[in-house]
Amino acid sequence: MKKKVCLVTGGAGFIGSHMVDLLLAKNYTVRILDDLSGGHIKNIKHNLNNKNLSIEKKDITKISTTNKIFKNLDYVFHFAGKGDIVPSIENPKNYINTNLFGTVNILEGCRNSKIKNFIYAASSSCYGIAKTPTSENHPIFTLYPYALSKYQGEQATFHWSKVYKIRSNSIRIFNAYGPRVRTTGVYGAVFGVFFKQKLAQKPLTIVGNGKQKRDYIYVTDVADAFFKLGKSKYDRQIFNLGGGDPKTVNYLANLIGGNKIFIPKRPGEPDCTWADIKKIKKKLKWKPTVSFEEGVKEMLKEINNWRDAPLWNKKNIKKATKNWFKYLGN
Repeated sequence: MKKKVCLVTGGAGFIGSHMVDLLLAKNYTVRILDDLSGGHIKNIKHNLNNKNLSIEKKDITKISTTNKIFKNLDYVFHFAGKGDIVPSIENPKNYINTNLFGTVNILEGCRNSKIKNFIYAASSSCYGIAKTPTSENHPIFTLYPYALSKYQGEQATFHWSKVYKIRSNSIRIFNAYGPRVRTTGVYGAVFGVFFKQKLAQKPLTIVGNGKQKRDYIYVTDVADAFFKLGKSKYDRQIFNLGGGDPKTVNYLANLIGGNKIFIPKRPGEPDCTWADIKKIKKKLKWKPTVSFEEGVKEMLKEINNWRDAPLWNKKNIKKATKNWFKYLGN
């Protein structure tokens, strides 16, 4: 029986690399497209000798839509893109270019090769400061260019699906966490910030009063949801993906351990993110399997992976988020 072939864009990144793990474990042939600007070879190093894996190191905005990587594909899982709020405020054109036009470029590759199964990794940031729990039909309210660009990528996905008959679906991810979560120099991801602070025996910097809640979802559960959606027969459907059980930042800090200091609350950030996951549980027969406590425990086992991450403190956080307050503070 011929192996199914999958393309994972951003396959050397945080979520993408776990998607690659899952697909290889299920004996799929996997092609990775990643320019390694955000992803890392170390995330897929353990798979590099697998004969079912290949990687193309190219930018999604520049790869030819007739590239052989698009030939004879059964599924495309599209994770590639730019993340983070502050850089999107400072360089909005870069985000629109990658997250919208890069997505369009991949969709054109699918159109040229008559690929019929495209799964888009969207962001719950499209909801802005939302009513909770947040369902898929909640009004869209994009507060910063990152959120806008990811939503526009989703809209392009559904437009190409409608016009060119590419069966496409989207998952709006809430707060994904787990091994390989980003450790770049940009201030943002809470786990990278806290883990480095703990390693350096410095206090954990808590935004606001720490009572704000986030709907965390473990990365292997994210990959499982994408796999189930890829195998489904749905078309132009949106699914919210979270744990459905928000936790406070203070609770996360307590699980990690250490002293705390508090820094000013940021404008444009919700007090609570909370995915209504009834739809994905019912239609895909999916549910989260890794509890928050288990997930944090697993990550702490690998805390030394964050030894080279940047160390954040009150002073350099204030500098890094200056434009956040400038543009979102109105």
